[in-house]
Amino acid sequence: MTVTPQPVGQLVRRWREHRRRSQLDVSTAAGLSARHLSFIETGRANPSRDMIERLCDEFDVPLRERNSFYLAAGYAPPYAERPLADLGIARTAIEAVLRGHEPNPAMAINVRWDLLAANQPMQRLLDRLAPALPQQPVNVLRAMLHPDGLATQVRNYAQWRADTLRRVRRQLDRTGAEGLAELLDELQSYPAPSTPYQTDTGTIARNDLVTPVVLATDQGDLSLHHALTVFGAARDVTLDEIAIETFFPADEQSATLLRSW
Repeated sequence: MTVTPQPVGQLVRRWREHRRRSQLDVSTAAGLSARHLSFIETGRANPSRDMIERLCDEFDVPLRERNSFYLAAGYAPPYAERPLADLGIARTAIEAVLRGHEPNPAMAINVRWDLLAANQPMQRLLDRLAPALPQQPVNVLRAMLHPDGLATQVRNYAQWRADTLRRVRRQLDRTGAEGLAELLDELQSYPAPSTPYQTDTGTIARNDLVTPVVLATDQGDLSLHHALTVFGAARDVTLDEIAIETFFPADEQSATLLRSW
Protein backbone atom coordinates (compact mmCIF):
# COMPACT_ATOMS: atom_id res chain seq x y z
CA MET A 1 0.00 0.00 0.00
CA THR A 2 1.28 3.45 -0.86
CA VAL A 3 1.38 5.65 2.25
CA THR A 4 1.93 9.34 1.64
CA PRO A 5 2.49 12.26 4.01
CA GLN A 6 0.81 14.62 1.56
CA PRO A 7 -2.47 16.24 2.62
CA VAL A 8 -5.45 15.03 0.64
CA GLY A 9 -5.88 18.46 -0.95
CA GLN A 10 -2.43 18.28 -2.46
CA LEU A 11 -3.20 14.84 -3.88
CA VAL A 12 -6.41 16.15 -5.44
CA ARG A 13 -4.62 19.09 -6.99
CA ARG A 14 -1.70 16.99 -8.23
CA TRP A 15 -3.96 14.47 -9.97
CA ARG A 16 -6.20 17.20 -11.38
CA GLU A 17 -3.22 18.98 -12.89
CA HIS A 18 -1.76 15.68 -14.08
CA ARG A 19 -5.00 15.00 -15.96
CA ARG A 20 -4.93 18.58 -17.30
CA ARG A 21 -8.37 19.39 -15.89
CA SER A 22 -9.56 22.76 -14.65
CA GLN A 23 -11.28 23.23 -11.30
CA LEU A 24 -14.46 24.27 -13.07
CA ASP A 25 -14.42 21.20 -15.31
CA VAL A 26 -13.83 18.78 -12.41
CA SER A 27 -16.32 20.41 -10.06
CA THR A 28 -19.06 20.34 -12.69
CA ALA A 29 -18.41 16.68 -13.53
CA ALA A 30 -18.12 15.59 -9.88
CA GLY A 31 -21.16 17.50 -8.69
CA LEU A 32 -19.65 20.10 -6.35
CA SER A 33 -18.94 23.79 -6.59
CA ALA A 34 -15.62 25.12 -7.83
CA ARG A 35 -15.36 26.96 -4.52
CA HIS A 36 -15.71 23.71 -2.56
CA LEU A 37 -13.08 22.02 -4.75
CA SER A 38 -10.75 24.95 -4.18
CA PHE A 39 -11.27 24.63 -0.42
CA ILE A 40 -10.42 20.91 -0.62
CA GLU A 41 -7.25 21.57 -2.57
CA THR A 42 -6.08 24.28 -0.16
CA GLY A 43 -6.89 22.23 2.94
CA ARG A 44 -9.78 24.42 4.13
CA ALA A 45 -12.25 21.55 3.67
CA ASN A 46 -11.87 17.79 4.10
CA PRO A 47 -13.66 15.68 1.49
CA SER A 48 -16.10 12.97 2.52
CA ARG A 49 -15.50 9.37 1.52
CA ASP A 50 -18.11 9.72 -1.23
CA MET A 51 -16.43 12.88 -2.52
CA ILE A 52 -13.03 11.17 -2.61
CA GLU A 53 -14.46 8.35 -4.71
CA ARG A 54 -16.16 10.78 -7.09
CA LEU A 55 -12.99 12.79 -7.57
CA CYS A 56 -10.90 9.65 -8.05
CA ASP A 57 -13.38 8.47 -10.68
CA GLU A 58 -12.97 11.76 -12.51
CA PHE A 59 -9.18 11.49 -12.41
CA ASP A 60 -9.18 7.73 -13.22
CA VAL A 61 -6.98 7.11 -10.17
CA PRO A 62 -5.78 3.49 -9.75
CA LEU A 63 -6.98 1.70 -6.61
CA ARG A 64 -3.56 1.74 -4.95
CA GLU A 65 -3.43 5.52 -5.15
CA ARG A 66 -7.10 5.82 -4.12
CA ASN A 67 -6.14 4.23 -0.82
CA SER A 68 -3.62 7.06 -0.41
CA PHE A 69 -6.44 9.61 -0.82
CA TYR A 70 -8.47 7.96 1.94
CA LEU A 71 -5.51 7.70 4.29
CA ALA A 72 -4.56 11.32 3.72
CA ALA A 73 -8.13 12.38 4.55
CA GLY A 74 -8.12 10.34 7.76
CA TYR A 75 -10.21 7.40 6.55
CA ALA A 76 -9.44 3.69 6.45
CA PRO A 77 -8.48 2.58 2.93
CA PRO A 78 -11.34 0.61 1.35
CA TYR A 79 -9.38 -1.48 -1.14
CA ALA A 80 -7.62 -4.65 0.00
CA GLU A 81 -4.39 -5.93 -1.52
CA ARG A 82 -4.25 -9.72 -1.62
CA PRO A 83 -1.49 -11.96 -2.96
CA LEU A 84 -2.17 -13.48 -6.36
CA ALA A 85 -2.66 -16.89 -4.74
CA ASP A 86 -5.56 -15.49 -2.67
CA LEU A 87 -7.55 -13.99 -5.55
CA GLY A 88 -9.89 -16.98 -5.75
CA ILE A 89 -12.06 -17.01 -8.86
CA ALA A 90 -9.94 -14.26 -10.44
CA ARG A 91 -6.82 -16.43 -10.07
CA THR A 92 -8.76 -19.33 -11.61
CA ALA A 93 -9.73 -17.10 -14.53
CA ILE A 94 -6.10 -16.05 -15.07
CA GLU A 95 -4.92 -19.66 -15.11
CA ALA A 96 -7.73 -20.62 -17.51
CA VAL A 97 -6.74 -17.87 -19.96
CA LEU A 98 -3.05 -18.80 -19.80
CA ARG A 99 -3.69 -22.51 -20.34
CA GLY A 100 -6.36 -21.92 -22.95
CA HIS A 101 -4.04 -19.74 -25.02
CA GLU A 102 -1.53 -22.54 -25.60
CA PRO A 103 0.31 -23.29 -27.84
CA ASN A 104 0.73 -19.50 -28.01
CA PRO A 105 2.65 -17.67 -25.26
CA ALA A 106 0.76 -15.78 -22.55
CA MET A 107 1.61 -14.25 -19.20
CA ALA A 108 0.11 -12.30 -16.31
CA ILE A 109 2.00 -9.15 -15.32
CA ASN A 110 1.54 -6.29 -12.89
CA VAL A 111 1.61 -2.55 -13.58
CA ARG A 112 5.44 -2.59 -13.73
CA TRP A 113 5.58 -5.64 -16.03
CA ASP A 114 6.78 -7.94 -13.24
CA LEU A 115 5.94 -11.51 -14.17
CA LEU A 116 3.18 -13.07 -12.03
CA ALA A 117 2.38 -16.20 -14.03
CA ALA A 118 3.15 -17.68 -17.44
CA ASN A 119 2.02 -20.60 -19.55
CA GLN A 120 4.48 -23.18 -20.87
CA PRO A 121 5.27 -21.51 -24.24
CA MET A 122 5.96 -18.19 -22.49
CA GLN A 123 8.13 -19.88 -19.90
CA ARG A 124 10.08 -21.54 -22.71
CA LEU A 125 10.88 -18.12 -24.15
CA LEU A 126 11.89 -16.71 -20.76
CA ASP A 127 14.08 -19.73 -20.04
CA ARG A 128 16.35 -18.51 -22.83
CA LEU A 129 17.51 -15.65 -20.59
CA ALA A 130 21.03 -15.48 -19.28
CA PRO A 131 21.16 -17.20 -15.85
CA ALA A 132 22.29 -14.02 -14.07
CA LEU A 133 19.43 -11.84 -15.32
CA PRO A 134 16.09 -13.20 -14.06
CA GLN A 135 16.05 -12.02 -10.46
CA GLN A 136 12.70 -12.49 -8.74
CA PRO A 137 10.27 -11.25 -9.70
CA VAL A 138 11.28 -11.38 -13.36
CA ASN A 139 10.61 -8.09 -15.11
CA VAL A 140 9.66 -9.00 -18.67
CA LEU A 141 10.66 -5.64 -20.18
CA ARG A 142 14.10 -5.89 -18.60
CA ALA A 143 14.25 -9.47 -19.87
CA MET A 144 13.43 -8.37 -23.41
CA LEU A 145 15.67 -5.29 -23.66
CA HIS A 146 18.65 -5.98 -21.39
CA PRO A 147 21.87 -6.77 -23.30
CA ASP A 148 22.20 -9.97 -21.24
CA GLY A 149 18.57 -10.93 -21.84
CA LEU A 150 16.67 -11.53 -25.05
CA ALA A 151 17.94 -8.36 -26.73
CA THR A 152 20.48 -10.21 -28.86
CA GLN A 153 17.70 -12.50 -30.11
CA VAL A 154 15.25 -9.75 -31.04
CA ARG A 155 15.64 -9.24 -34.79
CA ASN A 156 13.89 -5.87 -34.84
CA TYR A 157 15.36 -4.66 -31.55
CA ALA A 158 15.38 -0.92 -32.30
CA GLN A 159 11.78 -0.96 -33.48
CA TRP A 160 10.62 -3.07 -30.56
CA ARG A 161 12.63 -0.98 -28.08
CA ALA A 162 11.03 2.27 -29.28
CA ASP A 163 7.52 0.80 -29.06
CA THR A 164 8.21 -0.67 -25.61
CA LEU A 165 9.50 2.63 -24.22
CA ARG A 166 6.40 4.33 -25.58
CA ARG A 167 4.22 1.82 -23.71
CA VAL A 168 6.07 2.46 -20.44
CA ARG A 169 5.67 6.23 -20.83
CA ARG A 170 1.92 5.82 -21.39
CA GLN A 171 1.66 3.54 -18.37
CA LEU A 172 3.57 6.00 -16.22
CA ASP A 173 1.35 8.87 -17.37
CA ARG A 174 -1.84 6.88 -16.73
CA THR A 175 -1.00 5.32 -13.37
CA GLY A 176 1.95 7.18 -11.85
CA ALA A 177 2.87 3.80 -10.36
CA GLU A 178 5.81 3.66 -7.98
CA GLY A 179 8.93 2.28 -9.63
CA LEU A 180 7.82 2.92 -13.22
CA ALA A 181 9.88 6.09 -13.64
CA GLU A 182 12.98 4.24 -12.45
CA LEU A 183 12.24 1.32 -14.77
CA LEU A 184 11.84 3.71 -17.70
CA ASP A 185 15.19 5.35 -16.91
CA GLU A 186 16.84 1.94 -16.73
CA LEU A 187 15.37 0.72 -20.02
CA GLN A 188 16.38 3.94 -21.77
CA SER A 189 19.94 3.49 -20.52
CA TYR A 190 20.36 0.19 -22.37
CA PRO A 191 22.42 0.57 -25.55
CA ALA A 192 20.34 1.14 -28.65
CA PRO A 193 21.56 -0.02 -32.08
CA SER A 194 22.57 2.77 -34.43
CA THR A 195 20.87 1.15 -37.43
CA PRO A 196 17.19 0.38 -36.81
CA TYR A 197 15.21 -2.67 -37.89
CA GLN A 198 18.16 -4.62 -39.29
CA THR A 199 18.36 -8.41 -39.35
CA ASP A 200 20.76 -10.87 -40.85
CA THR A 201 18.38 -11.24 -43.80
CA GLY A 202 17.60 -7.58 -44.39
CA THR A 203 15.10 -5.07 -43.11
CA ILE A 204 11.95 -6.17 -41.28
CA ALA A 205 8.98 -4.38 -42.75
CA ARG A 206 6.62 -2.64 -40.35
CA ASN A 207 3.30 -4.46 -40.20
CA ASP A 208 0.34 -2.42 -41.47
CA LEU A 209 -1.69 -3.30 -38.37
CA VAL A 210 0.69 -3.99 -35.47
CA THR A 211 4.39 -4.11 -34.70
CA PRO A 212 5.47 -7.72 -34.03
CA VAL A 213 8.49 -8.74 -32.03
CA VAL A 214 10.69 -11.05 -34.09
CA LEU A 215 12.77 -13.51 -32.06
CA ALA A 216 15.55 -15.69 -33.41
CA THR A 217 15.23 -19.32 -32.30
CA ASP A 218 17.06 -22.54 -33.16
CA GLN A 219 14.07 -23.50 -35.33
CA GLY A 220 13.84 -20.18 -37.19
CA ASP A 221 12.40 -16.74 -36.60
CA LEU A 222 9.37 -16.41 -34.33
CA SER A 223 7.21 -13.36 -35.10
CA LEU A 224 4.61 -12.42 -32.47
CA HIS A 225 2.10 -9.65 -31.90
CA HIS A 226 0.31 -9.19 -28.60
CA ALA A 227 -2.91 -8.11 -26.92
CA LEU A 228 -3.68 -7.03 -23.35
CA THR A 229 -6.63 -8.09 -21.18
CA VAL A 230 -7.52 -6.48 -17.85
CA PHE A 231 -10.21 -7.19 -15.27
CA GLY A 232 -13.18 -4.86 -15.27
CA ALA A 233 -14.53 -3.27 -12.08
CA ALA A 234 -11.70 -4.58 -9.90
CA ARG A 235 -12.08 -4.02 -6.13
CA ASP A 236 -8.68 -5.37 -5.10
CA VAL A 237 -5.40 -3.49 -5.59
CA THR A 238 -3.54 -6.53 -6.91
CA LEU A 239 -6.29 -7.40 -9.38
CA ASP A 240 -6.56 -3.77 -10.50
CA GLU A 241 -2.88 -3.86 -11.50
CA ILE A 242 -2.92 -7.21 -13.31
CA ALA A 243 -2.91 -7.48 -17.09
CA ILE A 244 -2.82 -10.66 -19.14
CA GLU A 245 -0.60 -10.30 -22.18
CA THR A 246 -1.34 -12.82 -24.91
CA PHE A 247 0.89 -13.35 -27.93
CA PHE A 248 -0.24 -14.50 -31.36
CA PRO A 249 1.79 -15.72 -34.34
CA ALA A 250 2.23 -12.97 -36.92
CA ASP A 251 2.81 -15.40 -39.81
CA GLU A 252 2.29 -19.05 -40.67
CA GLN A 253 5.92 -19.97 -40.03
CA SER A 254 5.56 -18.73 -36.45
CA ALA A 255 2.27 -20.57 -35.99
CA THR A 256 3.86 -23.80 -37.15
CA LEU A 257 6.81 -23.29 -34.82
CA LEU A 258 4.57 -22.71 -31.79
CA ARG A 259 2.50 -25.80 -32.58
CA SER A 260 5.69 -27.86 -32.75
CA TRP A 261 6.58 -26.76 -29.22
